[in-house]
Amino acid sequence: MKKLFITALVAIASSTSLFAQTTEATQQIIDKHIEAIGGAENWRKINTIIAKATTKAQGAEIKITTSQIHKKAFRLDIDVMGMNGYQILTTTNGWAFMPFAGQTKPEPMTEDDVKSSQDQLDVVDEFIGYKEAGKKLEDLGKDEIDGTECYKLKMYNPNGKTTTFFIDATTNLVLKQETQQTVNGKEVNSTSEFSNYKKLDSGIVFPMSMTNEMGLMEFSEININVPIDEKIFEVKK
Repeated sequence: MKKLFITALVAIASSTSLFAQTTEATQQIIDKHIEAIGGAENWRKINTIIAKATTKAQGAEIKITTSQIHKKAFRLDIDVMGMNGYQILTTTNGWAFMPFAGQTKPEPMTEDDVKSSQDQLDVVDEFIGYKEAGKKLEDLGKDEIDGTECYKLKMYNPNGKTTTFFIDATTNLVLKQETQQTVNGKEVNSTSEFSNYKKLDSGIVFPMSMTNEMGLMEFSEININVPIDEKIFEVKK
C-alpha cells in the first residue's frame, strides 16, 4: 500500500543467476513480515482505500488524499493553500494536473508510463503475491537503520522498478525503502522511511508516518472498503 504515493519504473539489465530461487530463510522473513502487517487474508479483502495525510513545504501545509480501487484506478489529490492538483491512473490512461508546477491544463501520461505504472493500482502489500506478479527477490543480508538491525531485501519488478526494503529484524515491519525508477524518461531515486505503525479496524497494520523527499507526511485517516464514485477518475479536459 505504501506504493500508493507515486512510484514508477527503471529498466535494469538482469541476469538469471542474480535471481536465485528464494531461500527458506528469506521466505521466513517474508512470512513474518506479512504476519506483522495483519496477514495476507486481511489484505486480500481490500477493494478500496481512501487515505488522507498532511505534510509541509516552506511552512505551508499540504493536504493529500489518495483514492484507490484495487487493480482498477488510482487518484492523488493535492491541496496547497487552496490550489488543487491531481494525478490519475487507470488501466488504460493516466493524467496529471499540477497548477503549482505551472501546468494550465491536465496533461496525459505517455503510453509506456501508463503501462509500466500499473503496479500502483494494486492495494495489497508488495510482498503478498509477489511471485505471481512476476517480481523477483534478492536477499542482501542484514544492515542497520539508526542502530536497528534490519533484513535487507531487494525486489525487482517486471516493469523495471527496483525497491530495496529494510525490514526491522525484531518487529518485522518495513522501516525504510529505496526505489529506483524511470519517470518521464528520467531515472529517479527516492527514499521513504516509515514509523508509527497502527492496526486498523480492517486488521491490517499501516504506517501512519512517512518521511520522504517532501518531508514528514502524517496520515490522519485510512478508510478501507468505502464506496468510491468512479467519476473521480475521469478527466475534464
